Amino acid sequence: MTNTVLLNSIEHKDLKVVTSFGEQYGDNVWYTPTFPLEFRSIQAHYPIFFQKDPNTGGFYPVAMTGFQDNENLFLEGDTWNAGYVPLMIKRQPFFIGKQDKIEEGKTTEHRVIHIDLDSPRLSDSEGQVLFAEFGASSPFLTEMADMLETIHHGMETNQAFVQSLLKFDLIESFTLDLELNDGSQHNMIGFYTIQEDNLRDLDKDALAELHQAGFLESAYMMLASQSNLRNLIDLKNKRNGV
Repeated sequence: MTNTVLLNSIEHKDLKVVTSFGEQYGDNVWYTPTFPLEFRSIQAHYPIFFQKDPNTGGFYPVAMTGFQDNENLFLEGDTWNAGYVPLMIKRQPFFIGKQDKIEEGKTTEHRVIHIDLDSPRLSDSEGQVLFAEFGASSPFLTEMADMLETIHHGMETNQAFVQSLLKFDLIESFTLDLELNDGSQHNMIGFYTIQEDNLRDLDKDALAELHQAGFLESAYMMLASQSNLRNLIDLKNKRNGV
């Protein structure tokens, strides 16, 4: 559960945010949402697949960090052992919200920052300060605001990306059966990936449409990222001590 409120420099002037990692901060997740604008950084470290929202039936891309609930194979104590941390992890405990403002007699919608007051990352004594003297945003908060803006625009592209792939029948279900070095088996089900044969058979008009939208590169990045499954399996074997 979250207790999100609009961030302001009066009520929250003394709040600080702990930026280290750990299970106590909710970082023991086995996948995290991502978006095409982030794929170039994500694909260097994590496999990217699709998940399906059980409420809407819509697809959304995720970066895999483990094989089961509460398992993040990149997390060791307070260290995240990868050269890039997904933005949906780094943005905690902030969320982007919307607020109506009246300007020159017209109501306009503005994006604003919300914060989860129940987040274990919040502290009165340690971490990054949010506000400087006289209520100005700290450099850390400015960085978080820029990150939230990137996430906002990135998430907006997800629907168009998915719709383009569905148009050309480029999403298929994916099941991975793993047998680890200790003999244990894991079934990774409920995920989806790019239909490679259909992608390969696209005609020039379809390829041009995907390329012009920037989604052809994203599709190939998803496929390339899946070579990281081998590293994820190695991390799992190491975690199991074999």
